[in-house]
Amino acid sequence: MKSPFLHPDRLFPAEPQLRAIARRLYDGIATLPIISPHGHTDPTWYADDQNFADPASLFVIPDHYIFRMLYAQGVPLEKLGVPRVDGGETETDPRAIWRLFAEHWHLFRGTPIRIWLDHAFSTLFDINEALSPPNADRLYDRIAQKLAEPAYRPRALFKAFNIEVIATTEGALDPLDAHRRMRESGWDGRVVTTYRPDSAVDPEFEGFAKNLVTFGAITGCDTTTWTGYINAHRERRAFFKSYGATATDHGHPTARTANLSESEAATLYERVRHGQASAADAEFFRAQMLTEMAKLSLEDGLVMQIHAGSYRNHNRGLFAKFGRDKGADIPQPTDYVHALQPLLDRVGNERELTIILFTLDETVYARELAPLAGHYPCLRLGPPWWFHDNVEGMLRFREMTTETAGFYNTVGFNDDTRAFPSIPARHDVARRVDCAFLAKLVAEHRLHEDEAHLVAHDLAYGLAKSAYKL
Repeated sequence: MKSPFLHPDRLFPAEPQLRAIARRLYDGIATLPIISPHGHTDPTWYADDQNFADPASLFVIPDHYIFRMLYAQGVPLEKLGVPRVDGGETETDPRAIWRLFAEHWHLFRGTPIRIWLDHAFSTLFDINEALSPPNADRLYDRIAQKLAEPAYRPRALFKAFNIEVIATTEGALDPLDAHRRMRESGWDGRVVTTYRPDSAVDPEFEGFAKNLVTFGAITGCDTTTWTGYINAHRERRAFFKSYGATATDHGHPTARTANLSESEAATLYERVRHGQASAADAEFFRAQMLTEMAKLSLEDGLVMQIHAGSYRNHNRGLFAKFGRDKGADIPQPTDYVHALQPLLDRVGNERELTIILFTLDETVYARELAPLAGHYPCLRLGPPWWFHDNVEGMLRFREMTTETAGFYNTVGFNDDTRAFPSIPARHDVARRVDCAFLAKLVAEHRLHEDEAHLVAHDLAYGLAKSAYKL
């Protein structure tokens, strides 16, 4: 008999005994609601609840996981409809973009992107064949027809995906109009925001000086002074909390922190504010601001996420032409033991504070992150992120962190996605991989199966809900 397109035992161990255990564990958690505590989906989708325009706009144009692979094979981003910062000409025919995508479908063989796409195509659109040039138009028409139906609007999909709560991520200057419209609409779906202050924290962020002026204007705080600047963050965090925020997020190139005195911090801020900061000053200021944000989290209870270790916008020509988040961010080595010391000296023993650490440097899982999270009450480990959000990456994470940090110093899974249809696929992959890992512990008599069922539930649902105060 021919296997179904999505095999029911996909990602489970090949060994029969392990596979049987993994299947039993998975059956107990497969239909749990999705907790999505960190991601980058567009809040206007939920606020306006408009039909997605076409297959290319849904799958290709917003997803840097997809277009970075095509770009690496010589496909210009203009031909994929990715907007240019100068408003220059790009492809506007979604069918042409889709056909180009189909021509390069083979590039995704063996990648997590292919797993996510297969899941979305099969479960959402009843497509049980690989995309190819011969079937590109037919599959485009099938998806487009479905997207025009009410059942495929964002709010309907939110319910169909069994999402209990999802967090979007907005910058410090964002007015949160989409979240306001959601609230005023009376819709009962739970979408919260997350405070991402990079544009008002990073002296090397484009338009930083102007951003500080705007930051002061929207908060009513005097951002020409260090005290006023910190108060502006305090006010802005409270505003985000009023729209459901339970967390902040900080995308810094390194995990470096600092613990300056008030006068030292004020002096550094003066150089930064006047555009007189060197690269070393900029790094030092970002370092101090991580500690300041941790102190503010002690005040207001917001969970703090640190996404460190990405060399952002490595392709400078592409950045100049297309802006941020266009697939040119590259992992780099990241130190946590020494970098976090100043912050941990200040707040590391605070039991009421939660700081979730993410990394793109897998070499630090066992050596640094697991021992840190296995000791400091405030620290938790975020799941494999970005380049490591895949089957092997998830298994490596569990293998390198569980011995030292256990399961309960981690925070379950979050999908960190911009592509709405990939959310259930990503959570399904994480659940299957965790069940595969737990099955091995059960088979080796390192964990009783009844306990493994409890751990599987926590990894899929309970830990994220608890850690993010959702």
